[in-house]
Amino acid sequence: MRIGELAGLAGVSTRTVRHYHHLGLLPEPQRKANGYREYGLRDAVALARVRRLTELGLGLEEVRDVLADDAGRELPEVLAELDEDLARQEEAIRARRARLAEVLRRGEEPGGLPEEGPVSEQLAEVFAKMARTSATLPGPEPAMAVREREVLALLDASGDGRARGAMAAALREMFVTPGSMEQAYAAYGLLDELAGAAVDDPRVVEAARALVECVPDRVVTAIAAGAGPVADAGRATGVWAELLVTELAPAQAEAMRVAMRMIGEGTR
Repeated sequence: MRIGELAGLAGVSTRTVRHYHHLGLLPEPQRKANGYREYGLRDAVALARVRRLTELGLGLEEVRDVLADDAGRELPEVLAELDEDLARQEEAIRARRARLAEVLRRGEEPGGLPEEGPVSEQLAEVFAKMARTSATLPGPEPAMAVREREVLALLDASGDGRARGAMAAALREMFVTPGSMEQAYAAYGLLDELAGAAVDDPRVVEAARALVECVPDRVVTAIAAGAGPVADAGRATGVWAELLVTELAPAQAEAMRVAMRMIGEGTR
């Protein structure tokens, strides 16, 4: 039979047959005097076996090992390894579906999913608090709140596991007290007012103090002493804090730096 008949018999394309020839998975018959290759029953059986193995999920390199007559691995060994790999994939898929279900559930709550995209559970709780707080305030949400969410979401998606863990610990410390988020939004509003102000504007210090007042006393003490989860967060996320500051207007950046200096010195 010709290559088209062989391919049709095995349920593959002629291009696939030629590809298997190229990879050495299927012996390539010599051409006859008329220039055509003639395939027989043994070729059809070999092609069908290759197809069955690939349908099981084996890669073509693994199929080559199975079909090899000498140092190749035995079929049971290859299939057992494939089964283990599929089990790992199933577990990963289950974990991803559980994560997706949680994200979808959260999307049905007031505030829905943040515009910054899916984030970790800890950060999603903070963002939900921010959404509820913003909904109670007159006018648009402070731009500083939006900017801080963007930086937090970027940090949350980064590969810096230490920084992410420190951030989660810091957020738990910062917003556990009732009314803490509302206090933070008041500080955000003061920072927004500095968008076009001079660096020496008296409101810079006022905004800095408002930011410091958002930090609980125990946290200020821990940072000044260089201990505790929030102090660890400051060391691990320094580059992210600097990213937030460099994106601000001069007076806003100065207020942030003054606030960080006050916290670092343990002053109010």
